[in-house]
Amino acid sequence: MTLLKTAYIEQIITHLEEELHHAMAAANEAHAAATDDQSVAETQYDTLAIEAGYLAHGQSQRAFEYQQGIIAYNTLIKSLEQQTPSEEISLGSVIQLSEDEQQNKWYFLGPAAGGFSFEMDNNHITVITPQSPLGDELVGKVLDDDVNLQLGNKHFDDYITQIL
Repeated sequence: MTLLKTAYIEQIITHLEEELHHAMAAANEAHAAATDDQSVAETQYDTLAIEAGYLAHGQSQRAFEYQQGIIAYNTLIKSLEQQTPSEEISLGSVIQLSEDEQQNKWYFLGPAAGGFSFEMDNNHITVITPQSPLGDELVGKVLDDDVNLQLGNKHFDDYITQIL
């Protein structure tokens, strides 16, 4: 089982590394634009350099978050190797709900990259985090527990059919 989870984590880390590369390139471009001679304010109303500076900061923050996600997943791999199997859902759990069995849809509870989806071995995997409504609802649950969520006007009722 650890090998399967490790393969999933490696897929997620690859995604985060790609996103980090794009964010670093965008941050470098924005930083260059913020410090370029063409960005120097000509009047008190000229805010191009200020806007480029905010953009550079935002892109740098995104890059930092991707770096932290990579570190968190590398730490998770190490902890999974030492972890004894648990019946309760926690970080690193792979979960399937009853409505998702026919489509081979699974959820991977990870520390970062929530919303990222990928296909592996004819399974559709979606990463969720404990901070998401579904992740928060699943943490600590066990096999056959009910899952009840209220998302806006929609009510979601299901139950857990598999935990890996």
